[in-house]
Amino acid sequence: MSGRFVPLSILDLSPISAGSTAQQALRNTVDLAQHAEQWGYHRYWLAEHHFVSVASSSSITLIGLVAAATERIRVGSAAVQVGHHTSASIVEAFGTIDALYPGRLDLGLGRSGHRRGQFGAEAARPARGKPVVGTVTGRTEIRDGVVVPPPFDPGRILDRSKFIASVGALQQRGAQPLEFAEQIGEVRALLAGTFVSPEGVALHAVPGEGAQVRLWLFGSTAGESAELAGRLGLPFAAAYHVSPGTALDAIEAYRAAFRPSAELAEPYVVISADVVVAEDDATARRLAASYGHWVHSIRSGAGAADYPDPATIAPLTAEQRRLVDDRLATQFVGSPGTVVDRLSALQRVSGADELLVTTITHRHADRLQSHRLLAEAWGLRAARAA
Repeated sequence: MSGRFVPLSILDLSPISAGSTAQQALRNTVDLAQHAEQWGYHRYWLAEHHFVSVASSSSITLIGLVAAATERIRVGSAAVQVGHHTSASIVEAFGTIDALYPGRLDLGLGRSGHRRGQFGAEAARPARGKPVVGTVTGRTEIRDGVVVPPPFDPGRILDRSKFIASVGALQQRGAQPLEFAEQIGEVRALLAGTFVSPEGVALHAVPGEGAQVRLWLFGSTAGESAELAGRLGLPFAAAYHVSPGTALDAIEAYRAAFRPSAELAEPYVVISADVVVAEDDATARRLAASYGHWVHSIRSGAGAADYPDPATIAPLTAEQRRLVDDRLATQFVGSPGTVVDRLSALQRVSGADELLVTTITHRHADRLQSHRLLAEAWGLRAARAA
């Protein structure tokens, strides 16, 4: 483990396993959150994804259910896709939950889905005269034990038509999303009670105004989200588990842009990682054997499929593997000692103040076991008792 203790938190997508249902996935989420609280995890965050085989599409609703089923653990969004929501709807929803469970909510906001049709109409059609899987440029680096692959080129996604249709279905026809910075400004003003409409009318969110929520920005590249989080003096979460080739650059950009604020005197960084822990390395590798197939379902353009059973899937083809190699190389799989060593390296290289782990396995019992073993190996119970 690293020289100083940093908290561990959990990111949950409420994955739906092959042969199971969304209803069971939601029950599994509540069960895992209750165990996470017992094991000493610091936060429990829910992701927002739509029209795919995960049950966290209505993540704010699920946050309320998890908050109701737990007592102490912080609960939040990772992250609300602001392009699919108005500022008022976000603040009112979080304000409603905070009114009943005050001081426990993290309001994470991200740009995903922010711009309708951001890939353009041309992107919806497969490229002609080109290989199905694009060429990877750059070389994988190893930075003090941390794998940093070349940045993934979104142009390698095989078919974007479903993504574009999904974004359209999540917005009112003809609606134009705000610029990201402008919408973050609206959310902050509504929380603070200083919001004034474009017509000059003061409006107050009830519930919402004065809610005891912690605002976070999420990002995966050295772009607008990282720089805005730094400029506003907000905490920042970097998605290494989604974009391992650019997450460290995002953290550097955040720190370079950081200005002290009423929320933070110094930068505060969370970095995420995909993790599967079992009693030994071989068992963990067996449980994680279908992860590449699941990532391939996303990058094929179909969206996250039901999570496959590793006991029944055929190996990835060479072509399929090339599309997901970066995610396989950066998944932390192994015994508690193996995974703790890799997480410690990620914390050391990134300088993160907190680590966010996400685990997907076909069986819920294996996911519970993974998080329990990691909590014990990281020393969460001992730290909580201290």
